[in-house]
Amino acid sequence: MGKAKLEQNQHAKPMSLATTSAITGFIGGVFWGAISYIAYYFNFTEIRPSTVLEPWAVGEWKTGWIGVIISLIVLGVLGVVAAFLYYFTLKKFSKMWVSLAYGTVLFLVVFIILNPLFPGFNPITKLDRNTILTTFCLYLLFGMFVGYSISYEYQEKKEQNEL
Repeated sequence: MGKAKLEQNQHAKPMSLATTSAITGFIGGVFWGAISYIAYYFNFTEIRPSTVLEPWAVGEWKTGWIGVIISLIVLGVLGVVAAFLYYFTLKKFSKMWVSLAYGTVLFLVVFIILNPLFPGFNPITKLDRNTILTTFCLYLLFGMFVGYSISYEYQEKKEQNEL
């Protein structure tokens, strides 16, 4: 058997940066959504992750376990959207501060601009300090996770292509 046909001599085709960005966004949305559910459960925040379903879904099922699961999936999809937004605009920046600024902008967009879409979501001026700080930190961490991951992969692929 020829050396070229052996499985251990075959190299996997690397994923594109867009695919990596989509996976990173989905995992980030689900992971940080799950952390936000834990924060809600322990009363660090008054905003439950199923709030994302309020504009589109009717019924009490949203507050049960099925609502949590569907909310996490929706947050994963929204994470993909946020990751592609970062991918198309900021992937070239490898500084931590850019990712933190991105998380801050996401927080402000959701809590100020998109606030009227969510009827059970109090305006930012009526939220308690724990809720604001907890959710702000979660958005910062999401921004860091997505931004730094995408920028790192971009830099790696750029270096590989220069060789």
